Amino acid sequence: MSQAVEAIAGRFHPRERITAIRSLGSGNVNDTFLVTHQGHRPSGPAGSFVLQRLSRRVFERPELVMHNLVALGDHVQRRLASPPAELCGRRWEVPQVVRCRQQGHWVEQDGEFWRSITYIGAATTTDVILDRNHAREVGYGLGMFHSLISDLPADQLKDTLENFHVTPAYLHRYDTVIKSCHSEGPGVCAAGAFIEARRHGIDVLEAALQRGELQQRPIHGDPKINNVMIDETSGHAVGLIDLDTVKPGLVHYDIGDCLRSCCNPSGEETDQLHTVRFDLELCESILEGYLSVARHFLSDWDLHYLPDCIRLIPLELGLRFLTDHLEGDVYFRTERPGHNLQRAAVQFRLTESVEQQLPQIKSMVHRLAGC
Repeated sequence: MSQAVEAIAGRFHPRERITAIRSLGSGNVNDTFLVTHQGHRPSGPAGSFVLQRLSRRVFERPELVMHNLVALGDHVQRRLASPPAELCGRRWEVPQVVRCRQQGHWVEQDGEFWRSITYIGAATTTDVILDRNHAREVGYGLGMFHSLISDLPADQLKDTLENFHVTPAYLHRYDTVIKSCHSEGPGVCAAGAFIEARRHGIDVLEAALQRGELQQRPIHGDPKINNVMIDETSGHAVGLIDLDTVKPGLVHYDIGDCLRSCCNPSGEETDQLHTVRFDLELCESILEGYLSVARHFLSDWDLHYLPDCIRLIPLELGLRFLTDHLEGDVYFRTERPGHNLQRAAVQFRLTESVEQQLPQIKSMVHRLAGC
């Protein structure tokens, strides 16, 4: 157990009562630890809490992240005081900010930014969908999250990541970076050709927002499968974690990202491109769960653009992976040379699979939404 991490944990809970600290999760950005302790305090759970070091490379103003976490947590707690009928007596939790023992919501030390949040116990996450029931619960989880914050005014949240999920901005960044590259391997050339063939229409969601067809709402920002907590006993979704990317945006970003991460049975780290496909049955189960909770606040235009986001978000992530590869892997953590290029290839193959099934996806959305 690192003495430095132990000292930081001691700012949130008496150090002499901390019994263990271990790494938690497999995120690509922040360092996360689970702190186990004896006893409890009013601002935290009995037995454990989550300690995180936020990446200042990604979150340049972490105090804005904390503002959003507090605003979101307070709002959801008020909503849960009179639970919506869709919860049907189910458990639902939202991670709450744990204040420091002395004062404040975070610790700054040696240029590092640390914070603590409550831990959702008796629940786990997975990196792949187990079956269609699991898929429906993942969709339900995202839908419940969106439903509980659908009446939180978006202007009460800070924009912590400017242009996050704004695909034309990622394309502009790619165009800038690719111009400065002096040599390109065959993988980069193939990826570049894939992007060029899809350049037109890459602004489909942003253009709809500008026309007033879509509106910004509070979103999670990164609702991939391993951010949905599943109760170990009931198998029900009980909450979403990793809330650093909560901000104003389009719910389509969340829906597309959730489906992207869940509907490729091979996972985004596979090196077997021929196995990558978009699973329509899993997509149907996730959307069924999502719409069972979230249909009430979605407009006809929201539903109209659902197929577009299902195609766009894997394309966007592939573009981000490719750009990061060209820049020297400065954003996403990598384990080997060419790792981000391989990740990009997986997302592009997934995009192709979505494109091949777009008529079926449109028909599915129409049917599930009761249009």
